[in-house]
Amino acid sequence: MQNKADTELVRRQNRGLVLQTLRRVGPLARVELGRTTGLSPATISAITADLISEHLIVTASIDEKAERPTGRGRPRVALALNADAAFVLGVKVSLNSVTLILCDYGGHLRDRTRLAIPTTGPEAKEFVPRLAEAIRGYLDERGVPHRKLPEIPIAVPGVVDETTGRLIWSPTVSVEVGAIPGPLSEALGIPVSVTNDVNMMGQALNSRDPRRYGGTFAVIFIAYGVGMGLYIGGRLFSGAFGSGAEFGHTNHIPGGALCRCGRRGCVEAYVADYAIYRAVTNLPPDAPPADIDPDAATMRALEERARAGDGRIAAAYHQAGLALGYGLSRLLALINPERVAFTGRGLAAFDLMEKGFHTGLEEGLVAEIGRMTEIEVLSPEDDLVDVGILAGALQRLDRDIFASADHEPVPGLRRPVARPTSRLGADV
Repeated sequence: MQNKADTELVRRQNRGLVLQTLRRVGPLARVELGRTTGLSPATISAITADLISEHLIVTASIDEKAERPTGRGRPRVALALNADAAFVLGVKVSLNSVTLILCDYGGHLRDRTRLAIPTTGPEAKEFVPRLAEAIRGYLDERGVPHRKLPEIPIAVPGVVDETTGRLIWSPTVSVEVGAIPGPLSEALGIPVSVTNDVNMMGQALNSRDPRRYGGTFAVIFIAYGVGMGLYIGGRLFSGAFGSGAEFGHTNHIPGGALCRCGRRGCVEAYVADYAIYRAVTNLPPDAPPADIDPDAATMRALEERARAGDGRIAAAYHQAGLALGYGLSRLLALINPERVAFTGRGLAAFDLMEKGFHTGLEEGLVAEIGRMTEIEVLSPEDDLVDVGILAGALQRLDRDIFASADHEPVPGLRRPVARPTSRLGADV
């Protein structure tokens, strides 16, 4: 019995490896698939034959980069994921709206739709039933059967107790929405998961480049708030109850400026857009953040004035950099990550924060420890949340469902090759 169990485990791991490789690299001939995975030709032949019969992979035209056969003989065919095998519907929750993101199993983005659903005020209690109704209508309109949706991942800004599914705190969603995964899953008949939106940024980087972002690293988001996604030892970290990695709400100055979380002196209360705007417009440090909502154009104007020599605005950005540097020094001292990536609209002003950032980092951390970590600034235009929602769900499909040969049957193809629709590239 043990030998049989071991054999099944190896087989499952190999199937998952083949699926994940085709997802990451794209269409490959069998010989290239074997070379990339390290599996033997016999193993590749057996696994791919099974996956084709199960309609999980299909034959596709050989890519230009693929090796061409020399001389005579049958040309090699490339194998690709069957885009119609399943779908993923990701949900991104924002202030009084949700964005539905539909992706097929091949990683092709099929649709992105934004819907108005109240997340605050007296109507917030109806959030889950309204979301369920919206999802039902959305799937019906697009002809996506529920049985082809193995899960619905939801990303929400704030802290979620993953043991109960209840929202503990969010800057844009009232806790009155109650528990989300259980009631929504019951209403739709589809498993639902909920996680912090910045966690999905870490998931996106890991899926894009698992070698570079596969060990211990952090991604820090700076814009209307400050959040962090954290990987430790190759796994997404969220703490015992889902509230871990709250970098923006660690304390910077006891009793300091008021933060959106209701406490004083958080890193976010000095670094976020509302914090900088509050510091340069004669508003007191205890002015409620909920009443301060500068748009992107306003923040760009402040940045330009700071670069033009406005000392007061430049000082606010310097203080933001200090808070960021001191906060990061604590993180580096605790977990010693390989790299930290910054992203978000707030990074457009990183040049104004940079001197303060390095001052805080140098004063708060032993220099030798700081030099171990690579720090990088990513493009603020890259929507890592969308990519991470879909990438995580697709990886779970490969690993937890289709890696097993006893998964639910996948209907046969309506056409002989994979659909050449646009893809989120190697992102998903």
